[in-house]
Amino acid sequence: MQTDNKVYVLPDMGDSLCEQLGIRFTLLEEGLAKAIMPVDERTCQPFGVLHGGASLALAESVAGHGSMPLCPPGQIPCGIQVSGNHLRMVPKGTTVEATGRLIFRGRTQHIWNVDITTPDGKLVSTARVVNQLVKQRT
Repeated sequence: MQTDNKVYVLPDMGDSLCEQLGIRFTLLEEGLAKAIMPVDERTCQPFGVLHGGASLALAESVAGHGSMPLCPPGQIPCGIQVSGNHLRMVPKGTTVEATGRLIFRGRTQHIWNVDITTPDGKLVSTARVVNQLVKQRT
């Protein structure tokens, strides 16, 4: 993804959780990341509404990918804390969008606020994600 003459390359999603849940990134800028996720059989409770765990997975994924281009060489982000509040049910058959904003950029940690909304902009969930910057294993 490109913004302000900087190109951020997302890692290959392979057979990752993002791929399994249908998460697609739509924007990646310094301190801002966005993604969409379908509300379907992969992301719903048995009652036909968005699963809170899928929302938290979306939030952590957005924050993690948002931290990637901010990491020093040889380091990667590792989510160490996620907390969220679920405010609205979303029925199967639609999508949600997550918008992550960096609120603290330290030497060893990044803190993100991630809001998940419906297509018409209603707040579904809000989450706080803390990423620890760790040495990349080879």
